[in-house]
Amino acid sequence: MEALQRQRERQGVARKAAGDRWQENDLVFASAVGTELDAHNVRRSFRVVLKRAGLNEKEWTPREMRHSFVSLLSDSGVPLERISRLVGHSNTMVTETVYRKQLRPVLVEGAEAMDRIFGGRPEA
Repeated sequence: MEALQRQRERQGVARKAAGDRWQENDLVFASAVGTELDAHNVRRSFRVVLKRAGLNEKEWTPREMRHSFVSLLSDSGVPLERISRLVGHSNTMVTETVYRKQLRPVLVEGAEAMDRIFGGRPEA
């Protein structure tokens, strides 16, 4: 509730700043003039956040953040089914094959296979 109240306050500031350009659409998240957010609005706002964070805005996109979100949750043990629901996928296939980038499990699996093949660690 507190986050939504803060959002309402921010939107009130935006409404005043927009003046006559504001279009009331009863949206929780709206553009600077009260209209629905589209991809352009999201990318522009995202670039502002990146710039404030000191990151190169040309190196990051919202889509890359989606990949990171999925990969970090998966690496932290969140079941793939839950992650799929969080990102709006109807099943786990796209989540697993497109968005999840996990290098550590692949490296561990490869190292364990090599240990099995070559008989474990040599004695010192």
